[in-house]
This record gives sequence, C-alpha cells and structure tokens, in this order.
Amino acid sequence: MKEREWKLISELMKDSRRSDRELARAIGISQPTVSRMVKKLEKEKYIKEYTMIPYFHKLGYEILAITLFKYKQSFNAEKIEKARKILNESFKKGPFEIIMAERGMGLGHNALMISIHKDYTSFIELKNWAKQFTYLGLVETESFLINLADKVHYRPLTFATLAKHILTLKEKK
Repeated sequence: MKEREWKLISELMKDSRRSDRELARAIGISQPTVSRMVKKLEKEKYIKEYTMIPYFHKLGYEILAITLFKYKQSFNAEKIEKARKILNESFKKGPFEIIMAERGMGLGHNALMISIHKDYTSFIELKNWAKQFTYLGLVETESFLINLADKVHYRPLTFATLAKHILTLKEKK
C-alpha cells in the first residue's frame, strides 16, 4: 500500500464519519482522490466495515467479559462448521452478547470469546450456553470481567490510538 492509503485508513479509524473533503484536507490530497482510494480499499477488503463505539454502560451494559477456553483437541473443518452453524442459529434467534469468538493460543488456552452483558446473570447464561460445544472437547474456561459502571477507566476501547500505530506499521514494511 502507498503511504497516503495508510494515512487514509488511519484517519478513517479515528473518525469514519468525516466527509471525503475533510479526509482529503487531513491527508493533504484532493477529495476525488480520497473518494477513489476509499472505493479501492473497500473493494480490496482493506476496509471491512464502518462503525462507531458507544459507551456501553450508558446503553445498559454492566459487564464486558473476556473468556478463555481450553479444548483438549484441535479443531477440524467439520467441527468448526458445526460450531459456526450453532452460532449462526443463535444470532438469528435474537440479541446475542458475543462480540468476538476466535481460535488462538496463550495462557494454556486455545480459544477466546469477548462478550458484553446487562448483568452477571446474563454472563452466567452465556457461559452455560457455551457448554453445548462439548463435542469440541471443552476442558476449562476462565473469565476476566470488566465492570463498565466503574468510575475509573484506564484506557477505554477506542481505535484512535490504534490508528496512530497503523502508520508505524507502514514504516516497518
């Protein structure tokens, strides 16, 4: 990617509501060039989606949970597809608390789920729901809960800081 494309992605991460004209001014290029670049970056899948991050507590959520899972066996394609079907059916039935669910590794675990909850009961219900994936060989779960009502926040979720870091990645390539 060109330097100006890195800058555009960084600026969009800071605030994707800005007009192409405002983005052009921030980067130092013309508005039509920004419009073409945005379309190109979307087409090439560098831009996945546009969104905003609310204050979840103001919307009635009390807990953000990071849950680690340990499975005794690796995931094959058939098991992954079965899990995907269960998740998709759950999403269709109504509001669902899971923000992210991915495989990975660390701290002796091989999967991660980030979820958001109105209360502790909602968190326990989701954790119990996750137990239906026994065919994957679930051995252990551990969770870290964040109280969204807490008055002290050290660094709340935002992409503005990451947007600045994106520009340093370009320099390393």
